[in-house]
Amino acid sequence: MTPTLVRQHLPHAGAAPRVDLRARARDWSEIQERMLVPLYEAVYERLDVGGGTRLLGLGCGSGLALLMAASRGAAVTGVDSGPPELLELARRRLLPEAWDTGTGADARIADRVPRDAADPAFTVVTAFEPIGCLAGDAEGLGELLAEATPLAERGAAVVLAGWGPPERCATTSVLRVGTKLADPLRSAGSWRPALRDDLEEVAQRAGLRPDGSGRVACPFGYADVDSAVRGLLSTGLFDAAIAATDQEQVDKELTEALHPHRRQDGTVWMPNVFRYLIARTP
Repeated sequence: MTPTLVRQHLPHAGAAPRVDLRARARDWSEIQERMLVPLYEAVYERLDVGGGTRLLGLGCGSGLALLMAASRGAAVTGVDSGPPELLELARRRLLPEAWDTGTGADARIADRVPRDAADPAFTVVTAFEPIGCLAGDAEGLGELLAEATPLAERGAAVVLAGWGPPERCATTSVLRVGTKLADPLRSAGSWRPALRDDLEEVAQRAGLRPDGSGRVACPFGYADVDSAVRGLLSTGLFDAAIAATDQEQVDKELTEALHPHRRQDGTVWMPNVFRYLIARTP
């Protein structure tokens, strides 16, 4: 799940695969996005996100993490430059009539960091889309943080997320399929193993002060192999492989890679660990 959860990025080299973006957004929101719920919950609990929180979610996708923060009473703003289909789902999820928290929290969704949102300043900034799994994703997040952190109050929490050690993530073996098939487009959007200091390096380059970290178990569980394939493809981590080969080949090899993780009842289960870093604005 983009952890790896890079849903929207297509490779910059080679022919981009033809993707039904509406179907992909639906698969992301209905299948894959929920895999990181334990991460969202752990961070919100640690930071005591609630009625006094003004939260900016970078790479908000279809808005599940925002919805969870809003249900705790936070005022939320979500930003995602990906396909408009994702933002459409986020807006729909966060309509006042679509949920009821009884807290009066408000929500805003945009495709870029809002320039008029600095007063009052944000108290929490989250970047839950795991970094360190695609070439160049850390640099892209750094640029986004450069836009976002000036809108946060002094000492505001900035949360970065990433994959845990490959040996602690069962999905690693499945994600390697994308890397194998994408070669020689490896630098153009395929998965790579997370490095130990990925999060700290991003924070340092953004001028943020580390203030704690944690690990959270986020197993990927699916009703069947078909759901697993659809969910994993919705992350965008196999787009370079599809561009280098074709959809049928990727589906075939992804299905084979999932076989060791299939249980007797037909479900698919892959234990994973994700990291998060809490940093503070100067």
